[in-house]
Amino acid sequence: MFIQTEATPNPATLKFLPGKVVMENGTAEFRSAEDAEVSPLASRIFDIPGVSGVYFGYDFISVSKDDQEWQHLKPAILGSIMEHFMSGKPVMSSPSSTEADDLGDEFFDAGDESIVLTIKELLETRVRPAVAQDGGDITFRGFKDGKVYLNMKGSCAGCPSSTATLKHGVQNLLRHFVPEVQEVEAV
Repeated sequence: MFIQTEATPNPATLKFLPGKVVMENGTAEFRSAEDAEVSPLASRIFDIPGVSGVYFGYDFISVSKDDQEWQHLKPAILGSIMEHFMSGKPVMSSPSSTEADDLGDEFFDAGDESIVLTIKELLETRVRPAVAQDGGDITFRGFKDGKVYLNMKGSCAGCPSSTATLKHGVQNLLRHFVPEVQEVEAV
């Protein structure tokens, strides 16, 4: 098994591509070893000292670190990912996804439903594929008084360039196509 690694714009996060589907549907993000108990793979990665976050996309795993150096962490992470996929165990113990959990937390006025649908379509077709290339994800959380609230996940969470991505990339795109959008903010 050959696992590729890619740098992300966030220096504290690396993207691992195992050459296999990681999450068939949705995504999953783990910020602690306790959160990771629902995933044998995430638990295995969190067993490595220095790991501070794990994010599963369709065909990639983003791993964030604390103060450790990548040259010490990367071999252990590669070994854990390889051992997991060779064992045949599932990625998730139970079919759950943080993406499904996010949907319950959405907020917007009923009168703004058509605006929200357009925002979601733009995020789905133009923003999320580009952000996934960098090992992260951006999901819709709400729309109120001209402000779009987005959730940053994976390598995007805590990334030094995420503010620029939001303000210059996503905000400009949404304002161009949806005049009602005045501002974009991370939650």
